[in-house]
Amino acid sequence: MNTFHSRAVVTEPPVWFITGCSTGFGLELAKQAIEHGYRTVVTARDPSTLKGYGATANALVLALDVTQPEQVAAAIDATLARFGRIDVLVNNAGIGYFAAVEESEEDEVRKMFEVNVFGTGRMIWAVLPGMRKQRAGCIVNLSSLGGLSGFPALGYYNATKFAVEGLSAALRQEVEPLGIRVMVVEPSGFRTDWAGRSANESKHQIDDYVATAGSVRAAVRASSGHQPGDPVRAAKAIIEAVASGNPPHHLLLGNDAFEGAMKRLEHLRRDFTAGEAVARLADFPNAARKSVA
Repeated sequence: MNTFHSRAVVTEPPVWFITGCSTGFGLELAKQAIEHGYRTVVTARDPSTLKGYGATANALVLALDVTQPEQVAAAIDATLARFGRIDVLVNNAGIGYFAAVEESEEDEVRKMFEVNVFGTGRMIWAVLPGMRKQRAGCIVNLSSLGGLSGFPALGYYNATKFAVEGLSAALRQEVEPLGIRVMVVEPSGFRTDWAGRSANESKHQIDDYVATAGSVRAAVRASSGHQPGDPVRAAKAIIEAVASGNPPHHLLLGNDAFEGAMKRLEHLRRDFTAGEAVARLADFPNAARKSVA
């Protein structure tokens, strides 16, 4: 079956390449992609966590740390040697970090950016030459409701996901004319390890932020394992969106994601409308308008 409409005709099952498959969305996506008969590349920093998948005829299990360029190159080469192409890239690998902006430790922030932003970009660089040659492909970037709205204790995590949103928006305009789709997934709280072992927090915590960042940090930790979002349903929604042939630019997942995104839109509309007169007076009089959007 074809995973999406494109200028290329693919008669074999599509090849899905998924990062960060040890737990959560990545693991569930890998399971469901294999169940659909898709040729699936299942990756994790420690592939021993993926025992059993290698025995599946249409699955390839690989070690992959997206922060290591040589591992990225080796994983792409192994995929092409086995399957000959990559049709869908899912940039799922990511980590969290809980701290007020002032509390944040630079080494932890840089580590998070290296995975969430530069790791995503590194994978995109690696697959695009093949997708351009095919004139077909789909890139799925995992963002978050936190890529649309900022929250106390998540400032630098928000920054990584806002970066993924901006990168995806620009990439989409560059590659859609070439037959390559780009979809950003924006979940709210799901029962994955993100709020548990996949996120560190600042060692130094400041009393002035106890009521803001501190309370959010505690609430997020307490919610781990009890979030309303179901990773099984989320993975199904992602796979169906890609297989539809016309995936949306943004895929919100969860009631909180939808309601939070709509609230953010309303807030932006109010702010922008209130500042319209000032915005319009900032141009030279009679200057020609030219939008890059």
